[in-house]
Amino acid sequence: MRIIPPEPRHRADWDRLFAGYAAFYKVEQTQAMRDTVWAWLMDPAHELKALVAEDAAGRAIGLAHYTPMVRPSRATYGGFLNDLFVDPAQRGGGVADALLAALSELGRQKGWNVIRWITADDNYRARGVYDRVATRTMWVTYDIAL
Repeated sequence: MRIIPPEPRHRADWDRLFAGYAAFYKVEQTQAMRDTVWAWLMDPAHELKALVAEDAAGRAIGLAHYTPMVRPSRATYGGFLNDLFVDPAQRGGGVADALLAALSELGRQKGWNVIRWITADDNYRARGVYDRVATRTMWVTYDIAL
């Protein structure tokens, strides 16, 4: 397995993975929406970045989308993990661990002092990984729909 930024050759696999992510969270997502996100990922100037885990055949089997985040109270930067998804057929093989480790190393290189993310309370399988590699916080998340 190799963790790298997505390349144009990953488009079909990424599309399948991101659609799976949306389906898991019951988020209505269209092909046009995936086209927009893919365009962001292919634009070096856009703030959204990604990593993909690829298998020995070069097929993307997992994805991680992330953005830098400013931490004014600490006068630092961190990273926000927006999305993490592993092909269901590949789960249990260390793909999520590898993506999180690669993102953590990238964050250290950028001088970030934290990688933060949220997940659904009932996402028990993923939380098993998260509880092993990170510290659960006590912060409660709110949204204002606009």
